[in-house]
Order: sequence, then C-alpha cells, then structure tokens
Amino acid sequence: MASKTITLTGSGLSAEVSEIGAELVRLQDQEGRDLLWDGDPAVWAGRAPLLFPMVGRAKNDRIRIKGRDYELPKHGFARTSRFSVVERRESSCTLRLTSGSETMIGYPFRFRLDVTYEIAGSALVNRAVVTNEDEQELPVSFGFHPAFRWPLPYGAARDAHEIVFEQDEGDQPIRRVQDGLMTPVRHPSPVVGNRLALADDLFVDDALIFLSPASRCVTYGAPGSSALMVRFPDMPHLGIWTKPGAGYVCIEPWQGFASPDDFEGEFSDRPGVVSIPVGGAAAFAIEIAHLPGMPQ
Repeated sequence: MASKTITLTGSGLSAEVSEIGAELVRLQDQEGRDLLWDGDPAVWAGRAPLLFPMVGRAKNDRIRIKGRDYELPKHGFARTSRFSVVERRESSCTLRLTSGSETMIGYPFRFRLDVTYEIAGSALVNRAVVTNEDEQELPVSFGFHPAFRWPLPYGAARDAHEIVFEQDEGDQPIRRVQDGLMTPVRHPSPVVGNRLALADDLFVDDALIFLSPASRCVTYGAPGSSALMVRFPDMPHLGIWTKPGAGYVCIEPWQGFASPDDFEGEFSDRPGVVSIPVGGAAAFAIEIAHLPGMPQ
C-alpha cells in the first residue's frame, strides 16, 4: 500500500506524518537531526504506530462482542489503515479513519477516529479523538507507540541514556507479557527512585509495563546533552520497549494493555478498556518536547 506523507514545520521541530496509520514517521530538531527511529524493516518496521481499537494482543487474537468472537490483530487495525486528510496547515494536520466494511469484520462498531498533529515551538502534540457513531456503547482502547533513537543524535554513549520519571516509581512493581498476553506476576521495578538506566538486558523478556505509574511525564536522554520529554496527562498506563540491541527505545503511553492470559470475557470487560456512550467521544493525547538537557 503506497503511502503519502504530510510535512509539518515549526520553529523548533519538523515532522512527517504518513496517511497510512496516521503515523508519525519522522521527527527532527531545529538542526535537522533525526529523533525518531527510521523503521528499518530488518529490525522493526514501526516508527510511531497508533494502537486502536486495542492495545496489545487478545487471547487467540480474538475479542468477544455480545458472545460472538471476532478476529482482531495485535494492536488493532488503525496502524495499517489508510486515513483521509481532513485538514493540512504548515505546522498541523488532521487525519481521519471511519468505520466501514473492512473494520466491521473484526470490530463490529461504527466510529470515527480523528488524529491531529501540531507543532508548537519545540513541542509536538499528538491528539486522537474517538467518536461513537453507533447506537450502542463503544468499547475501546488506545495507545501511542513512538520509537526514539537510542542513542539520540547528540554524541552521548548509548549506555549513558536513561529515562527520568517525574515521580518516584521505584517501589511500584512492573508487569510483563508472555506470548503477547499479560501474566499475573509482579516483578521488582528496575527504576531506582525516579531514574531508569537503559540497558538491553531489561528487554530480554519484552516490555516493561507500568500499570499504575505515579508519573504522567518522563524525560529521555543522557546527562549533559539534549533530551526529549514525553507528557501523557490522561493516559493511565505506560510501556517501555525495544528489541535488545536495536537502535530505538519506545515510550508508550496507553489507555489499556494486553489481555490478561486468563481473560476470556467480553471485550467491554477487558481491563483498561473504556466505554464511550452513544454520540459521545473520548480524547487521548501525548506531547513530545525537545529539551536542552536532562533534569538533575
């Protein structure tokens, strides 16, 4: 499927957004240095996919709606769907996906998904609004999945990079997935106070999953060099992931997460799923900001 992109420019950042998946595919600083992973398909073809209407996997890749099973792939279908361009300006754009025969096969609801990107100074705001156009409640999850270069292009060593949380997270256990499904085991957090020193061995068993993080903002980078801040004020869950040895780290704010490995109920009852009333809407957003340095 051929992909067209939209170029956005601002005073502190520039970006490109693909019509396939409404995916951010390039993010550059004021000097033109790439901050986002390049999507090398030999490693991982994603760059910043949007996860809708489901985050993670369902058991047997099927969700249950009113007692009937529907096949829905990991992370849903938005990331591989073509969006239409609703609005396009120099520093912002809005793209739209609406339900149709293809989406109804795996997700039997009528919806509209509007995704907006806007550059304001040294920050990129990514908003998604899901509108219920059905005659019943709309169960939904949504996630952001940006993959940032590791190391960032500022000269610091790869093993010097860390993620700094706005709050102390060291006493909160993390969760893991196995075969894409959430296990019940609580693991000790690798976060020391509010700092996570990045290392490949953290991700041998897949992502670090924070189901109840105190923080709604993290900063990623290396001491003494420029950094990226990711704000997610209304997203209650957080994943951090890479393939060991790869040149990226994903910082993933979510509403919802992979299905528990023993869950076989209705999709609307799956942990992390929210229900949008008839005629209503739900909004999800993150902000990615370029900073001159890491917090002390």
